[in-house]
Amino acid sequence: MQASKPQSTSESSPCSASTTCPYCGVGCGVSLELETRAQEGGELKRRITAVSGDNDHPANYGRLCVKGSALAETLSSSGRLTQPQIRDAAGVLREVSWDTALELIAARFGELRSTHGGDSIAAYLSGQLLTEDYYLANKLFKGFIGTPHLDTNSRLCMASAVVAHKRAFGADAVPCSYEDLERAELVVLVGSNLAWNHPVLFQRLKQARIDNPLLRIVVIDPRLTDSCEIADLYLGIRPGSDARLFNGLLAYMAERGRTDRLYLEAHTQGFDAALKQAKRDDCSLSAIARDCDIDVERLETFYYWFATQLHVVTLFSQGVNQSTSGTDKGNAIINCHLAGGKIGLPGAGPFSITGQPNAMGGREVGGLANQLAAHMDYDTPGARALVSEFWKAPNLPEGPGHKAVELFAALGRGEIKALWIMATNPAVSLPDSARVRAALAACPLVIVSECMADSDTLAYADVVLPTSSWSEKDGTVTNSERCISRQRGLLTPPGEARHDWWQLAEVGKRMGYQEAFDYSGPHAIFREHARLSGFRNSAPRLKASRKPTATSSVKRLFNIAPLAELDRAGYDALKPIQWPVRRGEKGELIGTPRLFEDATFNTPNGRARLVPVVPQLPQQALSDAAPLRLNTGRIRDQWHTMTRTARSARLMNHRAEPFVELHPQDAAARDLQDGGLAQLKGRDEQGGLRGDYRARIRISSGQRRGEVFIPMHWSDHFASHARAGALLAGLVDPFSGQPESKHGAVEVAPLPCEWQATLLIAPSILAGREDLADAVAQLDGRYWARIPQSALVRYQLAGQGQPDWQHWCESHLGVPAGLWAQDAAQGGISAAGFRNGRLVWWLKVMPGDAHLDRQPNIAWLGECFASEQLTAHERRSLLAGRLSGQADVGATVCACHQVGELTIRQAIQSGDGSVEALGARLACGTRCGSCLPELKRLVEEERSDERTDSLEMA
Repeated sequence: MQASKPQSTSESSPCSASTTCPYCGVGCGVSLELETRAQEGGELKRRITAVSGDNDHPANYGRLCVKGSALAETLSSSGRLTQPQIRDAAGVLREVSWDTALELIAARFGELRSTHGGDSIAAYLSGQLLTEDYYLANKLFKGFIGTPHLDTNSRLCMASAVVAHKRAFGADAVPCSYEDLERAELVVLVGSNLAWNHPVLFQRLKQARIDNPLLRIVVIDPRLTDSCEIADLYLGIRPGSDARLFNGLLAYMAERGRTDRLYLEAHTQGFDAALKQAKRDDCSLSAIARDCDIDVERLETFYYWFATQLHVVTLFSQGVNQSTSGTDKGNAIINCHLAGGKIGLPGAGPFSITGQPNAMGGREVGGLANQLAAHMDYDTPGARALVSEFWKAPNLPEGPGHKAVELFAALGRGEIKALWIMATNPAVSLPDSARVRAALAACPLVIVSECMADSDTLAYADVVLPTSSWSEKDGTVTNSERCISRQRGLLTPPGEARHDWWQLAEVGKRMGYQEAFDYSGPHAIFREHARLSGFRNSAPRLKASRKPTATSSVKRLFNIAPLAELDRAGYDALKPIQWPVRRGEKGELIGTPRLFEDATFNTPNGRARLVPVVPQLPQQALSDAAPLRLNTGRIRDQWHTMTRTARSARLMNHRAEPFVELHPQDAAARDLQDGGLAQLKGRDEQGGLRGDYRARIRISSGQRRGEVFIPMHWSDHFASHARAGALLAGLVDPFSGQPESKHGAVEVAPLPCEWQATLLIAPSILAGREDLADAVAQLDGRYWARIPQSALVRYQLAGQGQPDWQHWCESHLGVPAGLWAQDAAQGGISAAGFRNGRLVWWLKVMPGDAHLDRQPNIAWLGECFASEQLTAHERRSLLAGRLSGQADVGATVCACHQVGELTIRQAIQSGDGSVEALGARLACGTRCGSCLPELKRLVEEERSDERTDSLEMA
């Protein structure tokens, strides 16, 4: 019998609704405008017509970054997976029914568990899952299948902070709230480009600085990023020197009497040992400045500000965590806060800002391999017995499983026979991605639950399960400040796509656990999760000695038990609330904005622990063959591996191609030109080639010498050679298992090319042409980047050996050139093809060393592709790539209003010499604010040029 499709969890069809953004860990509230239209046959279909920030959500109060603002542009059903598929004996994925797919999974899991044990099965999850999905996965795999090997891609971004919290506080507890950024006297950003990675928090902090002129902001980062726009002090430290910096700060505070001795004696332990370890190295300002490669006066200023202010927030992120010593770096920061009593107060505390929308929710339910449900670990006394009793789980493992990198290593060794991957793309995102792909290829059973058809990991799937996406999924998420919010299912999933929790429950029932996985919907799962957070064992367990164990008093900070009382209507109407949650005197639900206000921690004796930290250098060593330190990270307008953000044309315009950013002197030493193409190569432990990354060159004085930065987003679907993970070794922090993604070792060289080309193709040509992408890639294979736009797909190409372009276009695009111009002297070609008078492809070929400072006007060409009929003037202008007399707008800076760099520079030169004036004239920076730092930089650059010109004239 065909499995029935779950009904929508929204019973009404309102014209507006609130939900939560699916991108970063800020967890912004989103307001949606919806309309319902009758389709053919009378079926009603709802669609989202407008997206804006939710004025009432405490995370953003109406603000929304450009990615959030563009959410409605990502909802097309085109490119979605809509039917379950199973790979047949010939290696081809064939569509099947849900019953067929689910029965196969349940049967294979049962066989593997009987033959090889439960730990031959594994799951790899994602911070994109909702808490209800996460909870059920943890329950199925750990509680009933009996495998400890369930981990998550959150391991890649915040696992080191988790361990640092546990070592210091006894629990993975973020003590701060976003409002603490606005109540602080000093805010320190460490390894966090807040302006790009958490733009709404950056805007809140920027406004706080305006509201409080006494607030100081320090940015500590090897790169001079857009976050420095609001900094009073910038420390461009050597990569990997964070622990040395904060150990020095601890010693500085102690030597100058700036520790809080009363707080330390009453509420902490380990201070003397931590200080003794910090002082094992030379703690003079000059020695620390030398080791961190920063100016000694700037260092002393930072130390003085931190030591003399009580209300200090240190916000740290991937720059700290993604290291083989990330846990120690986190504890070095926390040590300084504990030593000064700068925690549990308004505007004070160490604040780990997470990367994903539900990384915190996954931690609540046991989404990491070393965790159990309800914020407990395997080594939490009594936790295993408590969870086993509550779930009536017959097979709960006795100890932790493999963390992400080791999980895929075990997969490669053949120890794991089946892997279920949900809502993530490990073939791209994990380090040493070639080895990860080999492991996936060798695994007997790979199941992938996915929304989009362009995930690289699908190439390794034996079973593909089409999954609901944002605006279709219904449940909760928890953001970086412990705030639980509703993410509401408002649209119907396309085709046969199903919710993740439903897929898990159906497999559980088919494995014989009908009662344990019989849920009416996410509300029922959430209530069970909430009950478990407050559950205490029915009776103490007895060991052989007959002495009671402490299972009935498992100590936990995480508690949302009052939310278990919510009925369906209460769940649907749930307002954002921070855990722990309690009932007030009148029965109202009360959250907890700030932890440790009573200076009582979750350790056995209630004291926080200062941890001795030994600074460690990055493990990926530099060499003559790989002398440059590689840093990877997010960029402003993209998210993860671009499966969602690339569906919005305007999000593709700020940084349209993969790039490598490096210092002018490093570029000059390697004969690299801004806008040219480069090739990055890494080296493995034996000195052999590790990875091949090809990208556009961006020369920036904000990049330290000897270091390069590349974005993490591009996959094989969007570029020929741009997987950042291919360049990184699978080295991890020994405590957290988090990979060292900020400290690769590479060399960069020019990528020789005889020609470069821009090729634009209409959707009508691409429709049903799966071979066309291969034909484009095989033009040479040297370099290509695919850039989806609103009315076309743009390819940037480069290669050796000039193709017969006329023959290629006619053969592969199916339409001969209607316009053709060739410059024999320069080797340039301009051409266009038409079908029934409509533009369907456009091509411009240039010499390989041509400078791309006069790119075609893609926005205007997009209008031409969308036009039913071009005017004679437009046709004459096509070969030039811009309307005759039309100015070049340059690269997009403001994604919301599509304002280019050259347009902005011209406005500044015309007298609009401030960000406010630019906004009034061009509207740039007036919507989401993500481009404001870049606008300010352009204003400052133009002013600097004017001063230089004046001096030269004088």
